[in-house]
Amino acid sequence: MKPARTENIATALRRNIQKVIIGKDDVIDLVLTALLARGHILIEDVPGLGKTLLAKALARSIDSSFQRIQFTPDLLPSDVTGNSFYNDREHAFEFRRGPVFANILLGDELNRATPRTQSALLEAMEEHQVTVDGQTHPLPPLFFVAATQNPVEQQGVYTLPEAQLDRFLMQISVGYPARADEIAIIQGQIETTPLDSLQPVAKIEDVVAAQKQVRQVHADETIADYVVRIAEASRTHPDVILGASPRGSLGLLVAAQAMTFLSGADYVSPDTVKKLAAPVLRHRLMLKPTSVLAGRTPDQVIHDVLDRAELPLGF
Repeated sequence: MKPARTENIATALRRNIQKVIIGKDDVIDLVLTALLARGHILIEDVPGLGKTLLAKALARSIDSSFQRIQFTPDLLPSDVTGNSFYNDREHAFEFRRGPVFANILLGDELNRATPRTQSALLEAMEEHQVTVDGQTHPLPPLFFVAATQNPVEQQGVYTLPEAQLDRFLMQISVGYPARADEIAIIQGQIETTPLDSLQPVAKIEDVVAAQKQVRQVHADETIADYVVRIAEASRTHPDVILGASPRGSLGLLVAAQAMTFLSGADYVSPDTVKKLAAPVLRHRLMLKPTSVLAGRTPDQVIHDVLDRAELPLGF
């Protein structure tokens, strides 16, 4: 495996994933930002745009454990977290770990599972632990969930509740590739897929060390104030019933620190905060039914909020 210094780990991961995911550098940066911020990411788009491939490319780029859960309506919570079984030989109950005990977890088509099964991820994503039969089992130091979902307009899906959505640091979409990129994609997979030859460029301890360094990235008090003013404005916007929570404010600031680390800059700028406002906040806003019927979207609300929020002095 190629060695990678901690301070260069983000660059090494980005370049490796770009071998598989073509023409989506902004999307790759958002995924890496969520990883470095110790958050989780929800990728929503129609089938066939590379959501699963993106998560697999990230997992292959890190020398770590990887699990994939295909969410279906008949999946049970214990199929995610694991369960206790009676060991006849030992005359005692033993815990059999579920696929959630992995460094990188791909939850494919999360919104096809029932709400009860979806909620099995709540404790794991927020507390980095799983409780089964009264016993608490810690998850690995590196634990990252990349969940995918198809748009709710499609049949056979269950809308994720607000409490579940709030556990994701970001909600993003991949989108269709440009024509030249799509040609390169299909030509590159005529004989084989680049994912098959992808090698890890980072170790678990490299990523964990980088996550700790992210929290040391300088964020001026005026930046924190700017983040809070954005969140407050989202709560008072006329199209909104439910705005960004304090968890959303914290998520926006930490994500800005992570993207600053990713770019190699020394301090968080308002432009970085603005760039991340939509991915971090769009799934945390609940619009009024009349606004939804009028065609308003969370992204439009965030655009309004950013226009109204005054930039910090000195920037």
